[in-house]
Amino acid sequence: MALNDPNWGKRNNDGPPDLDELWRRFNRKLGGMFGSGGGGSTPRSGSPSPMNGFLILVALIVVVWFSSGFYIVDASQRGVVLRFGKHVETTQPGPRWHLPWPIETAEVVNVSGVRTVEVGFRNGNAKNKVLSESLMLTDDENIIDLQFAVQFDVKSPEDYLFNNRHAEDSVKQAAESAMREAVGKSKMDLVLYEGREQVAQRAHKLIQQTLDRYKTGINVVRVNTQQTQPPEQVQAAFDDANKANQDRERQKNEGQAYANDVVPKARGAASRLIQESEGYRQRVVATAEGEAARFNRVLAEYTKAPGVMRDRLYLDMMQQVLTNSSKVVVDQKNASNLLFLPLDKILQMTGATGSADAVARVPEPAAPGAPGNGPADLNTRSRDALRSREREPR
Repeated sequence: MALNDPNWGKRNNDGPPDLDELWRRFNRKLGGMFGSGGGGSTPRSGSPSPMNGFLILVALIVVVWFSSGFYIVDASQRGVVLRFGKHVETTQPGPRWHLPWPIETAEVVNVSGVRTVEVGFRNGNAKNKVLSESLMLTDDENIIDLQFAVQFDVKSPEDYLFNNRHAEDSVKQAAESAMREAVGKSKMDLVLYEGREQVAQRAHKLIQQTLDRYKTGINVVRVNTQQTQPPEQVQAAFDDANKANQDRERQKNEGQAYANDVVPKARGAASRLIQESEGYRQRVVATAEGEAARFNRVLAEYTKAPGVMRDRLYLDMMQQVLTNSSKVVVDQKNASNLLFLPLDKILQMTGATGSADAVARVPEPAAPGAPGNGPADLNTRSRDALRSREREPR
């Protein structure tokens, strides 16, 4: 009895539907759809045709087989299509379809994901050492414990699939070999201290060259040195040596700082002395040249009038001498007395330029016992003394 039977549940012998009857009805409907069975009529035996069921099964299998060829490639992936094991094409991101298995297969490869291989340690912990990988020999025959990690991605999906059985093992072996070569060509101090990055870059280059030579399709992104130190058995001795080197560098830096402070000062003082000596030389030379030129001019005038020039020279010299003295003693031959003039006070009052006129104008009391007690006698005696001096034979 079918589920859509209007008499369902009205009969006295209600029970579950007859599965055989349901199957026969289903086969008759399918036969009518495919044009067999005479428009829904059943065979004489009352059972569906075996050919109809077979065709339906084949159709379902074909649909499922064709639908199995659909696949999706993400933005970070590439699809590699193989036809009977041979590479046919590499598909870009998006929904794709290929001939179903066993004709074609598709391998999806992640090309942008960065993978990491650890050498000398495991699980990202430097304490989980693998000494067989981390112990290396330097150029100066010293042993160091070097742990590092290699990050890589895929640059060629085809080479990555066909030329690698275990990609991480290939990278690990190439990295260990390249790092041993880089360390073996370097000194211990270079690897331990200032040359870590240089050694890592050299190893990076060697790893990439090795992987490219084997056409692995792998691109090395970065080589990171996790820990570089001497073996634990000699760690204390290396620490002492490191402290000694640090003290040496500190003393060198202090000495260099002191030299940077003293040397510029000494050079500045030397330059100042040189410039002062050069200025003194130029001043002396200029003064000598000026004196020589003045003497030549005086000599030319002296040859023209010797007597006048002698008197002029004498007066100039006396003016120069008396300007620098505090007192002047004037000898008066006629009166036979001495006249004392306070020239230092006079110079302070009138100035050095007018000292000679001030001497002629300022009256001074005469010495005790001298004739005359007024300013007229003083001026008279001074003029007489000057006239008598001019009349003296030279």
